[in-house]
Amino acid sequence: MRVGIVGGSGYTGGELLRLLCMHPKVEVTYVTSRRYAGKFIGDVHPNLRKLVNIKFEEYDVTLASEKCDYVFMAVPHRSSMKLTPDLLDVGLKVIDLSADFRLKDKVAYEKYYGGHERPELLEEAVYGLPELHREELRGARLVACPGCIAVSAILGAAPIVASFSIDPERIVVDAKIGSSAAGREATESTHHPERVGVVRPYKVTGHRHTAEIEQELSMVTGRQVKVALSAHSIDMVRGILSTIHFFLDELPEEKDVWRAFRAFYGNEPFVRIVKQKTGLYRLPNPKAVVGSNFCDVGFELDPHASRLVVLSALDNLVKGAAGQAVQCMNVMEGWDEALGLNAPSIFP
Repeated sequence: MRVGIVGGSGYTGGELLRLLCMHPKVEVTYVTSRRYAGKFIGDVHPNLRKLVNIKFEEYDVTLASEKCDYVFMAVPHRSSMKLTPDLLDVGLKVIDLSADFRLKDKVAYEKYYGGHERPELLEEAVYGLPELHREELRGARLVACPGCIAVSAILGAAPIVASFSIDPERIVVDAKIGSSAAGREATESTHHPERVGVVRPYKVTGHRHTAEIEQELSMVTGRQVKVALSAHSIDMVRGILSTIHFFLDELPEEKDVWRAFRAFYGNEPFVRIVKQKTGLYRLPNPKAVVGSNFCDVGFELDPHASRLVVLSALDNLVKGAAGQAVQCMNVMEGWDEALGLNAPSIFP
């Protein structure tokens, strides 16, 4: 199958290329970049030298329709909504990695992102989280991949909101994320002397991913939930660790929490339940998932505060972006869901 990437020069585009060039059923035929048009992909993504031997091209919907069956959109927020309708009109399937089609509620989209140019597509787009929307993905023509923090929070929280009587007004997510989430273009906050050795709160309230976490968890539990999300930049390149706090009138037993996670994820190829009694990695840790499409989830019970703490770790560029997109494509095509994605993480 012929696939293209619009906006292939960034970190997410590079990860898509890395995964797709190893996929046995895919040929990368078209990759766009305004800045690097005419340059070989290996000049921009040095890890792909001798693996992807084509050049970046200018974006053109006619070229895309001639060269591709699928298009992955790795462009900035608000750019995809301008380009995607034309790609759909010429019969292409689109997997969008921006935020432009993630929210079903136009009011929520207005609040967090501003007005939408094609709001009619919000309802059609399938939220690209196979663990929750596998059936909808089959046959979809437009998929909106989740935000990276949202993936970690939703996968950690979904079994809990589905299984226990938690306080729906008090779900607290504390997310710590690596520098690659800020993208390839350097800013003052990503400048090396400002970034190294830092734990920087950067969006303590009002984070945009709040809306999609609430959207998906409310769907799971069948009632409206409220999420308090705070994000921190920390001194690592890749990875997210989300610590999720739930408050209950009566704490469940540990075996019941195990059952909830196993019922939800026992057959999932890319969610691992991590809760060991000893060792450095007895609970989820981003270091153990870097470069892979796995999300590790685990938990602890806190009787002192009647609190259930869930931890969720993933690579923000893989399960939080490019790997998730490839997993969605596999589901859409009816292929083995893990095709091209079974590589373990890099360790140490």
